[in-house]
Amino acid sequence: MPTPDQELDVRDEAPANRHALIFETFGRLQPGEAFVLVNDHDPKPLYYQFSAEHSDSFSWDYLEEGPEAWRVRIGRTA
Repeated sequence: MPTPDQELDVRDEAPANRHALIFETFGRLQPGEAFVLVNDHDPKPLYYQFSAEHSDSFSWDYLEEGPEAWRVRIGRTA
């Protein structure tokens, strides 16, 4: 039975720390695993950073698109 995705809510984190925390969480994923990022704005710049640094090894699926919270399921692909 699959386990539920971990949720990483960065809304209370200092903006300067958010990307490091997100990439640390991604780095701990095994292929096929994912986490749900919760943010207070559209994390589109983060998507571009993932595309540049992990081009073929991540998935990105919006689950909720504002206006108060954005939820994105970020996974590590095989």
